[in-house]
Amino acid sequence: MIAHTPDTSRTGITVRGLRHAFNGHTVLDGVDLDVPAGTVLALLGPSGCGKSTLLKALAGLLRPQHGDIQFDGATVCDARLHEPPERRGLGMVFQDYALWPHMSVAQNVSFPLEMRGVARKARPAMVQDALALVGLHEHAARRPSELSGGQQQRVALARAIVARPRVLLFDEPLSNLDRTLRESLCIEIGALLRRLGTTAVYVTHDHEEAHALAHTIARMSHGRIADLVATNKDTA
Repeated sequence: MIAHTPDTSRTGITVRGLRHAFNGHTVLDGVDLDVPAGTVLALLGPSGCGKSTLLKALAGLLRPQHGDIQFDGATVCDARLHEPPERRGLGMVFQDYALWPHMSVAQNVSFPLEMRGVARKARPAMVQDALALVGLHEHAARRPSELSGGQQQRVALARAIVARPRVLLFDEPLSNLDRTLRESLCIEIGALLRRLGTTAVYVTHDHEEAHALAHTIARMSHGRIADLVATNKDTA
């Protein structure tokens, strides 16, 4: 399944004093968090606990009202600075796949490379490598509508890793799949993340999913980190 390992750099994440409110309702209430380079952190909790808002803040899709975020010691967000998503070196995977229906699988995966100005001649090999990593190299010419839900999510994963991001962010990527498929794809994603060694933050409300994937689980409640639990996953 795996052709070779992309050369991703390892990036640590530091969050300090993150606060945010919508219409007077506090959704992030002084979040402090450290994600060591090369580790997978799961943000676990029920709907409304703040986990997706925290992920959006990390991604640059939302500017928190207070606090700061650093990637490898370099500030990407504080009171004076807000780096946009495209300048943070991120890969993102969403629960709804977010694939372009009129594009082929290869074109969907290639899109981030085009946006980052990667040379046209270099793109096909990078796309094939990413598709090989998720076991879809033989489906490059297909359209998303010709694939199963699990295959579409693999395309989304390939698109997230193709540009060799510093950090991978996942927003409940398996929630639209049936239980059996969620379990098998969860195992595959976990194995891939460990092989890549990329720092990742994974939002979920599923305890088994969090334990299967993450090195550390941050349980969120009412906009705060209620506790941190280390799993027995290796970071090497």
